[in-house]
Amino acid sequence: MKILRHRLHDDNDQALPFEMTRNRGGQLKPEYLVLHYTAGRDAASSIRWFKNPDAQASAHVVVGKDGTITQMVPFNRTAWHAGISRWEDRVGLNAYSIGIELDNPGKLQRRGNRWYSWFEKDYDDEFIIEAVHKHETEPAGWHVFSPKQIDATLELSLLLMKRYDLKDMLGHEDIAPGRKTDPGPAFPMGSFRSRLQGRKEDQTPVYQTITNLNIRTGPGSRHDTIPGSPLPKGTNLEMLTTQGSWWLVDVLDDIPVSDMQGWVHGRYVKRVS
Repeated sequence: MKILRHRLHDDNDQALPFEMTRNRGGQLKPEYLVLHYTAGRDAASSIRWFKNPDAQASAHVVVGKDGTITQMVPFNRTAWHAGISRWEDRVGLNAYSIGIELDNPGKLQRRGNRWYSWFEKDYDDEFIIEAVHKHETEPAGWHVFSPKQIDATLELSLLLMKRYDLKDMLGHEDIAPGRKTDPGPAFPMGSFRSRLQGRKEDQTPVYQTITNLNIRTGPGSRHDTIPGSPLPKGTNLEMLTTQGSWWLVDVLDDIPVSDMQGWVHGRYVKRVS
């Protein structure tokens, strides 16, 4: 993937899907990359909405659950994705950032044994983590992002960071705290930013449990514990990936058994190297 004349192309110089929206502004010299979730039914419906003048909203790019990337605004033009926002000395981040929207229903509420979006679509527990947003106090449901979506977003973000010499990647929740919750706890922001910042593979950090800690078969307390759980306080871990506040870890110690991998809550571990 490459950028030619502020448009995305594949390695054979063929343009990637582009759906022009009139919901855009003037010239842009971006300083930041801002991630969002669409809070929509699917990528196609979100793209249609961003093309609707009544929306008064848009993004530079929409990334589908299958990893498909659709551009809507050239990267040297302003998209209307940030709204009322602030970061450091910048006010109104539309004028200073490239916006990426990830197809995702967003924050969900449980009713009975199902999770529901604001547009009344229900989802299986299999695809949901329950977590407290960093700017909130009550738990909610958050739909996970697919591996293909994460991979496509990472490749795109690395390209944009390098091409436009961007300072940092932010969440909408960072530039509009209390007003916005995207991309939310299900997005692995910590590990994602580490990879964008170029952490070397031989510098993988080591973490330790700060208490006796259950290790589970999946990201959430509803999943079964793994034989040998709980891990003793002080067990060394390597983080492999995250889903919100839950971490998939490799247990580095032979305690209580060897070659163990599973999910733990990130609140109960600390970095030691």
